[in-house]
Amino acid sequence: MSNQRTRFALPAVAMIAAALLAGCGEQSKIDPELTATLIQPVARVEIKAVTVAPGSRTGEQIVKSICAGCHDSGAVGAPKTGDAGEWAPRLALGFDALTASAIAGKGAMPPRGGGTDLTDTEVARAVAYLANLAGASFTEPPVEQ
Repeated sequence: MSNQRTRFALPAVAMIAAALLAGCGEQSKIDPELTATLIQPVARVEIKAVTVAPGSRTGEQIVKSICAGCHDSGAVGAPKTGDAGEWAPRLALGFDALTASAIAGKGAMPPRGGGTDLTDTEVARAVAYLANLAGASFTEPPVEQ
């Protein structure tokens, strides 16, 4: 009896295997254009260059974007933002001397604090803003409209 089952089972298994293998030569039904469209929202990277008109930045903008890197932490000997004790000897030099030092560079600070595109007036604004946080009462040069 088992011989008879095998005679019927073998052709059935062969037919199932043939049906499964028949689809192997077909091309994928995945549309590459559709796939690209569907993943686009998470796969797109956009880079936008932000340009600023020379001379148009405020002291606060400059300090937050350039100066804070060293002055907020006191890195490489920079006087910490808002620390009146550290700033006192510098403030005693006066606004013009502080501005000249910032333009030329002082100690580990590069000229213009590393902001090579800063105008002299923008450096003066940053100096006034940063010094005023430590207790000075310097007048920040206005941004001309």
